[in-house]
Amino acid sequence: MSQHRSARSRKAAVTVAFMATASLVLSACGGGGSEAGSGDGNEVTILVTKHPLTKPMSEMAWVTELEEKADVTIRWEEVSADWDQKKNPLLAAGDVPDLIIGPNAITDSDLATFGTLFEDLGDDMEALPNVQAMFDEVDGAQAMATSLEGPVYSLPSYKRFWPQAITHQYINQQWLDTLGLEAPTTWDELYDVLVAFKEGDPNGNGQADEIPLDFSPVGTTGFGYFQPTALLGSTGMTISGGGGSGIFVEDGTVANFFVDERYKDVVAFLNRCWEAGLISEEAFTQDYSTYQSVARGTGDEARVGFSWGWSGSDRFGPGVYEQYAPMAPLMAEAGQSADPSWSYDYENLTRNHLTMSAQAANKDAVLRVVNELYSADTSMQELFGDIGPNVEKVSDTEYKVLPPADANLDPSTWKWTSSLADNGAFYIREDAEVELPSDLAEAVEDAVPLQPAFDALDVDANVWPGPFIKMSSEDLSTISLNNTAIFGVAMPKFAEWITSGGVEEQWDDYVAQLETLGVTQNDELHQKYYDDYIASK
Repeated sequence: MSQHRSARSRKAAVTVAFMATASLVLSACGGGGSEAGSGDGNEVTILVTKHPLTKPMSEMAWVTELEEKADVTIRWEEVSADWDQKKNPLLAAGDVPDLIIGPNAITDSDLATFGTLFEDLGDDMEALPNVQAMFDEVDGAQAMATSLEGPVYSLPSYKRFWPQAITHQYINQQWLDTLGLEAPTTWDELYDVLVAFKEGDPNGNGQADEIPLDFSPVGTTGFGYFQPTALLGSTGMTISGGGGSGIFVEDGTVANFFVDERYKDVVAFLNRCWEAGLISEEAFTQDYSTYQSVARGTGDEARVGFSWGWSGSDRFGPGVYEQYAPMAPLMAEAGQSADPSWSYDYENLTRNHLTMSAQAANKDAVLRVVNELYSADTSMQELFGDIGPNVEKVSDTEYKVLPPADANLDPSTWKWTSSLADNGAFYIREDAEVELPSDLAEAVEDAVPLQPAFDALDVDANVWPGPFIKMSSEDLSTISLNNTAIFGVAMPKFAEWITSGGVEEQWDDYVAQLETLGVTQNDELHQKYYDDYIASK
């Protein structure tokens, strides 16, 4: 799942920062044969945030079908990078396209500030039977879509089959076997194994080219999937979505790990690894595609010893992935009292995938498009690709996701190349029988070592239910402004402390600074909404 929250970054949140080197693509083209701007009264403009790998919308057969079924001509604006920089001027100008599609492309904070720009779809449910069906069938979907004040400005996506954890932990078992080592269970044991990987030539090519540890690029607006915040689980802390803005819950109390001593311990351990040359020298400068490609090695010769990813084949590629084994959470230290935990991710039902302009000139046409996007066949094709080369439709409710037509691509990369994948706005039905692609089945299997951590978890008391929390416009604005200041200090310090040290000496001043920037205020606001959410269950 190389594109998850590289985009929810894939999902992404999270996501856009990982794509910073990709190009911005704006295309004014119809998905089908009709010419955009034909003046037929049924033209719909859709801005879509895409992964850099994804081919143009005009090359997707399901887009042509969408136009035909909705009786519209679509003009696509395709954004593959720097959406956050493009979005603010667009919203400030008040001239938004008919539809905006993409995971959290328009955030709750955006809606709080610019809500009048967007259609209240709650008033349009008669024209959106497919959306209404999702609300009726999927627990939490309608609540997720409904703002605190009541309007439905943004629709979620539901993909049903994903495991609870998106980030999985891997070690090169073949390297362990070659060096006669056991899989580590603590940070100290991991350190010793990484040293052995660096010094022992486990890939056997006679060169010191092994990268003992590598992780996904860390952006400037918090943490995401496949990053070393996964090690917070070693301390017993349960994060969500790879960490995000640092909010977590422990025994019913909301806090921020940016100022938690256990975060300091993770950073200190990573600094120890950096100073020993155990972390990729490019970890803080490489883009996401480089992070992926390096781990895939050359032929059957692996390069990376320990890392995090979606599935073994997605992370390490078809040539070397069989060398790797998924791992349970490590302990921070032997004999610790806290049970290890893991990132608890809400990836099947994800919010803010589609918004509609309140000023759409062809409202009925736009609503037809929205309804068709959430139909059974179109939803499958948005997620997995066109019926034909990507998906076989066996019956009205049965589908088979086909292997990649390009033998050089793994199933996950093929999916992201072929269609919108997780970035789409769709609804996979509960009664759909789907023969899943091998990477998804593999990811489910790779999550098995993490399951004991989830089995022992009291979700209500120890997981931040972020996707289901709705806040007032005023509080969202306060949190957003505070986070901007907090990230401006915390994210550079993360990189600085790992590569240059100093976390122990600077910690107290750093914590005091973040408290003045609003960490405590944010905790109090999150606590209020968390308490209300738990009381309402």
